[in-house]
Amino acid sequence: MAIQWYPGHMYKAGKEIKERLPEIDVVIEILDARIPYSSQNPLLMEFATKKPSIKVLNKADLADAKVVEQWQTHLEQNENIKTLALTTKQPEKIKSILDMCRKMIPNKGDHQFIIAMIMGIPNVGKSTIINILAERNVAKTGNEPAVTKGQQRIKISDDITFFDTPGMLWPRIGHENWALRLAITGAIKETAMSHEDIAFYLIGYLMKSYPDVLQKRFQIEELGEDEYTILEQIGAKRGCIKSRKMLDLHKVSSIVIHEYRDGNLGGICLELPQEVEKEKIEAIALEEIRAAKKEARKNRRKGKKK
Repeated sequence: MAIQWYPGHMYKAGKEIKERLPEIDVVIEILDARIPYSSQNPLLMEFATKKPSIKVLNKADLADAKVVEQWQTHLEQNENIKTLALTTKQPEKIKSILDMCRKMIPNKGDHQFIIAMIMGIPNVGKSTIINILAERNVAKTGNEPAVTKGQQRIKISDDITFFDTPGMLWPRIGHENWALRLAITGAIKETAMSHEDIAFYLIGYLMKSYPDVLQKRFQIEELGEDEYTILEQIGAKRGCIKSRKMLDLHKVSSIVIHEYRDGNLGGICLELPQEVEKEKIEAIALEEIRAAKKEARKNRRKGKKK
């Protein structure tokens, strides 16, 4: 399964980012602390790997603090990367991003700006963070993905200028799990994947990694053996049983998803560094299979023409 969701403004922004990078001193990337890998900007991984970078793990209040620490350690193995975990409810901590920029780029002259590019996938909180840093409303905010449409230059302080970029998703999401995590957290529009698929993945992950959370939040004495059974148990508690004792799967799926997004399940991360490393290997293997199938189809067409 390879999800594609790449509006035209994102394609244009990708070209602009690539052209702008040579003049950039430092890259600030806003990540979702619940999914630090899946919420990475794919263009940053491709174009800016050698630039000094600050990875801001936003929404840390919704994440598992111990797992966030694991991710910070993992990311900072790259000497060009520094990390900061925070929430938009911590303005003073957010303002420390500027001091981090100054420390990472200490050799700018008195009359030169530090030029920072700030990046992030849709709905990760980038615009809110920019407004806090600028101490004024300069970036449009909203709960819908893809609010920022074009690149803009913003003077943040006397010595730091930002290039704000539109929220960039992966042009092709190589592993189904990455797409599902993005959907769970609201980075992908509601129409991209079904609520049922998203809820099944979420319940499966919680069964494996946070079973106590499921039991406590939904008041279930003993969890069922599979995802559907647990959704039935939740549905019975939340009024999602239709006539003839049939489960309203869409309704209960929506409830589970919004319980997670609203933080009612507590601090939960949906990926670990070691899990992602396995998935990257799987994604490469899947891409090789797709490429081989594509080549085989091409050869068959050539054979028919002869």
